[in-house]
Amino acid sequence: MTTADTGAHIMATHQAPQTDTDGAAAATARRRTAALRRRLAAQLLFELVIPLGSYYGLRAAGAGQWLSMVVGGVLLLPWIGYGIVRQRRVEAMAVFTLSLVVAGTLLSLITGSPRVLMIRDSWLTAAIGLWVLGTLLTRRPFIMTASRGIVIAKVGEAGLAAWEARWDEEPAFRHHLRLVTAVWGAVFLLDALLRVVLVYTIPLDAFPLTSTVLWLVMLGGLFAFHNWYLTRHGLKL
Repeated sequence: MTTADTGAHIMATHQAPQTDTDGAAAATARRRTAALRRRLAAQLLFELVIPLGSYYGLRAAGAGQWLSMVVGGVLLLPWIGYGIVRQRRVEAMAVFTLSLVVAGTLLSLITGSPRVLMIRDSWLTAAIGLWVLGTLLTRRPFIMTASRGIVIAKVGEAGLAAWEARWDEEPAFRHHLRLVTAVWGAVFLLDALLRVVLVYTIPLDAFPLTSTVLWLVMLGGLFAFHNWYLTRHGLKL
């Protein structure tokens, strides 16, 4: 074997593990992205589609408004149980939503008003909005922590470390993330306010669908702004 052949053999030997490593990293990133999409789809199904569908299904079958709304909240229980048994964790948001349903149900029993129960989602979005705005007082605002999973899926653990390092090194980076966080919090609070206005100004049977459409429109606008702002300021990975 010539010196050139020996060198080529050594280079090939050293390059193969690197290629295997890159392939494994790419496969891991794809699995994480797929898992994230499945989780978002499951949340949409169990926290939106099923509760809303059960409400209109029961109303169409002749059930009362109070019973229809309570059933929608009870249907969150299997989702919570799944998180505890399979994921070995409690779905904090689902538990929070369920607690609001219980509180709203008790209030409706005391006041006799189904409208009180209807605005339970306003308490949820208002609480989320206040929490998001509250993170502005910390070193890691909402958008900083909420984006970690997406960053890992796109650029891996090393890329995440570099992305998070920008917080300490770039004042503009901190400014942009704080501004986007403030917008997210403000939109959640606005949604809560509009839901309260709607529940006292439109027919009760029209409220679940109307409020859901309102939320989807606001959420779509929020994501559009989020994507536009991050792209314009070079923050999108």
